Amino acid sequence: MTRIYLSPPHMGPDERQLLIDAFDSNWIAPLGPHVDAFEAELAQRVGRTHVAALSSGTAALHLALILLGVQANDRVYCSTLTFAATANAVTYLHATPVFIDADPLTWNMDPQRLREALAHDAERGQLPKAVIVVDLYGICADYDAIEEACAPFAIPIIEDAAEALGATYKDKAAGSFGHFAAFSFNGNKIITTSGGGALAANSPELIQKARFLATQARDPAPHYQHSHIGYNYRLSNLLAAIGRGQLTQLNERVAARIAIYHRYREALQDLPGLDFSPNPGYGQANHWLTVITLDPQRAKTNPERLRLALEAQNIEARPVWKPMHLQPVFRNCDCFGGDCAQNLFECGLCLPSGSSLTPQQQEHVIHCIRHHAEGGAA
Repeated sequence: MTRIYLSPPHMGPDERQLLIDAFDSNWIAPLGPHVDAFEAELAQRVGRTHVAALSSGTAALHLALILLGVQANDRVYCSTLTFAATANAVTYLHATPVFIDADPLTWNMDPQRLREALAHDAERGQLPKAVIVVDLYGICADYDAIEEACAPFAIPIIEDAAEALGATYKDKAAGSFGHFAAFSFNGNKIITTSGGGALAANSPELIQKARFLATQARDPAPHYQHSHIGYNYRLSNLLAAIGRGQLTQLNERVAARIAIYHRYREALQDLPGLDFSPNPGYGQANHWLTVITLDPQRAKTNPERLRLALEAQNIEARPVWKPMHLQPVFRNCDCFGGDCAQNLFECGLCLPSGSSLTPQQQEHVIHCIRHHAEGGAA
């Protein structure tokens, strides 16, 4: 059978037409009218006043940390259950990531562990310079509790909303929390610009400074003059055109992924030991990926055997993110808690969830899971 991918790009005619418009206008290099329009449209969508369109979500995190004044040897808290880019951005500034465990109720940063970490570090005079909170698999973190924990220490929050565009927390859009929010438009995200990202904030001065740093920090002079270290982080006009087309379809893309999640639940929830990623009552997840967990005491299989069984049918599935505190490169970093994130990594599996997944393809995935899980096949 044709391979069923985890989360492939989903393109439509609007993206093609806007891309042709950008091509025909000869605005090929970074900057151009589609970049300006994409920034304005994305800002409106996520409830921010200003957005800088960038080359990646990682670039957005890096610039947010710079703008918050993070320097070498500063401590920066971040969720341990996340993709490496979240923590990598901290190391670009020679700062030190400090990892916070997941909350079993949301899979996101545990507010209680965060409070414990802040109290611990406050006693030692080593409070973090910032906290990066990840909206995991399109589920918003519990921002009221996290903001309440950070407020007494005036610790700024960066929302890593790379996986959460289109989700909500208490009727507010993902990306509207914290001092900054970072988005990713990588090829596997809910909308894509092929490669790209964005930094959002409610300060025109900070976003203008982000744009300055992202365009090699060139001083206003007729010659090339630089008083600051800059980066080549701006999004091209061609890719911004694709992003504008994708953004018009965001509601439909989210609805499709939510429907896929519910179809999986309906078809698989009776299997012993099988459960799903949470859907906290405080908002609507976008269900970027549908994630199942398999209880080792009750399920007849485990995530790796199931992954291999699906792979044998040309179906892509992937383990849950390996927690950062278990990664060799971060082995010397502090972590508050860690058992919940480690358990989710060991018990979790991400299923094909792309918005272009057809009903027939999903039924095939469901059939393969049931056939394997019910028989406990090796």
